[in-house]
Amino acid sequence: MSSTLFRTKKVEQSILDTEEPEHALKKSLSALDLTVFGVGVIIGTGIFVLTGTVAKDNAGPATALAFVAAGVACALAALCYAEFASTVPVAGSAYTFSYASLGELPAWIIGWDLVLEFALGTAVVAVGWSGYIQSLMDNAGWAMPAALGSREGADGFGFDILAAALVLVLTGILVVGMKLSARITSIVVAIKVTVVLVVIIAGAFLIKGDNYDPFIPKEQPVEAGASLDSPLIQLMFGWAPSNFGVMGIFTAASVVFFAFIGFDVVATAAEETKNPQRDMPRGILGSLVICTTLYVLVSIVVTGMQHYSELSVDAPLADAFKATGHPWFAGFISFGAAVGLTTVCMILLLGQTRVFFAMSRDGLLPRFFSRVHPRFKTPHRPTILLGVIIAVLAGFTPLTELAALVNIGTLFAFVVVAIGVIILRKTRADLPRAFRTPWVPVIPILSVCASLWLMINLPAETWVRFGIWMAAGFIVYFLYGRTHSRLGKEEEAKAENTP
Repeated sequence: MSSTLFRTKKVEQSILDTEEPEHALKKSLSALDLTVFGVGVIIGTGIFVLTGTVAKDNAGPATALAFVAAGVACALAALCYAEFASTVPVAGSAYTFSYASLGELPAWIIGWDLVLEFALGTAVVAVGWSGYIQSLMDNAGWAMPAALGSREGADGFGFDILAAALVLVLTGILVVGMKLSARITSIVVAIKVTVVLVVIIAGAFLIKGDNYDPFIPKEQPVEAGASLDSPLIQLMFGWAPSNFGVMGIFTAASVVFFAFIGFDVVATAAEETKNPQRDMPRGILGSLVICTTLYVLVSIVVTGMQHYSELSVDAPLADAFKATGHPWFAGFISFGAAVGLTTVCMILLLGQTRVFFAMSRDGLLPRFFSRVHPRFKTPHRPTILLGVIIAVLAGFTPLTELAALVNIGTLFAFVVVAIGVIILRKTRADLPRAFRTPWVPVIPILSVCASLWLMINLPAETWVRFGIWMAAGFIVYFLYGRTHSRLGKEEEAKAENTP
């Protein structure tokens, strides 16, 4: 039985599966498209909000160093993803990589994990987008009815119609095709990056050198825990430890790390890339370098504009401009955040549908979902199904307690991919690798350690919920996936035909 649980799917077979007409995705993406996707999903609420929280509670002006530390941790994982995505250019990201290196059961578990991660991530971002839009509408004098703008209306019942509508619209765009998705993402990312660059350039003229003193605070100058009530921190992490000094930088890094979540989604589009061996590494690493640079520059500017002890928690960039007598930028930044979150939502939804599609093509989920649209060549069935489910989640479900699962799910995927690189180097040294992770096994081991360290900092409740979801995954696998596995059926057929 153990041999069937850890049977691996050959890389060559995975690539052959992508050529079946009814299950083949259209190849239309370039390195630029992938980089835009990466920037589009990474730059979201984090850059507009997290900077103030960690500066005030953990690192002060040294928040820039926290972003560098988090960027290094992500870079270690990105190097592993780049090797896998260029070697196994198949939809499914960490799920597909695990199937080729660790075996069927580990692949199922990581796929099950990714489905949850991307679903909750999409719903949380959609709710955040709805909040920004409602704020902009309120500023313009257009108030949403309580029952339609919140999950808690006047009578205790509500439906966040904006969040649900966004998910449904993006679902339709993804069904129509990847190229349309890439074009829309390019336009939105251009707007988002423009807003960030305006903040950096305009804010640079408002920097006061005294605000950087001290650069690495040794103690908290305000009441301990004064900003721990940040809705974003409670929504995304459920925690916000308060300590300064050098350790404060590392604590801050474990928080701002989650502003980088999303670069791994680029790997899910490997099968739809024209030249994945060349372009996947460029897209993954390029988007990470661009976003890390922007994050560092923004944190330097905002802590230079206003003393870190006075930064607001909910909207540090906007409020810093208000404090320096430039309130117009507040609305401009809110607009950029609202526009930017649309691409984050769309690319997370894209990642989930590709993982679901890959699992169904392998028979671990019903094969019904692995047929592509005859015209658009997209996995329209899982896209529509998951889009509707997530729209309901975003509209009705309180996500505060569940959102931290997004974080632990991502880190778990990082650990699995790093281990997979080491194993595949040993078991399939003959595979052509267009990109090779340097210093194996040192880099993958460092990636595992960095991810585990960040996972340890997550609250115990998150580990319990993660364990429950994983247990449910085991049940589904043994009741359905194991008996319907396409690889398993092929092995049984060979055994029967062998004398």
